[in-house]
Amino acid sequence: MEMHLHHVQVSGPAGCEDDMRAFYGGVLGMSEVEKPEALRSRGGAWFRAGSAELHIGIEDGFAPARKAHPGIAVADVEQLAQVVARAGAPVTWDENIPGLRRFHTTDPVGNRLEFQQA
Repeated sequence: MEMHLHHVQVSGPAGCEDDMRAFYGGVLGMSEVEKPEALRSRGGAWFRAGSAELHIGIEDGFAPARKAHPGIAVADVEQLAQVVARAGAPVTWDENIPGLRRFHTTDPVGNRLEFQQA
């Protein structure tokens, strides 16, 4: 059976959509995907990263994911790290996997994200 990853979801508190759009769309350069009409009243936002999507869901009692995270492969991890740092987000390099250049950061509500060289 053929499979591929369609999307991952991270959560955020009510009202975070503008900050998330500024980060995921503006800083990271992901394209926003229009949510289906039936789901728009729930809030949140959807973005595309290559062939997969990253969904922001609104969660009551939100607490950021500090360990769980999407791992996103990029063509130039060094360049992205510079863009992320200029935007004021943390960049923490992780050298624990030999031969893999990667860093972790957090989105505006504190969710952990990993970016690695494709």
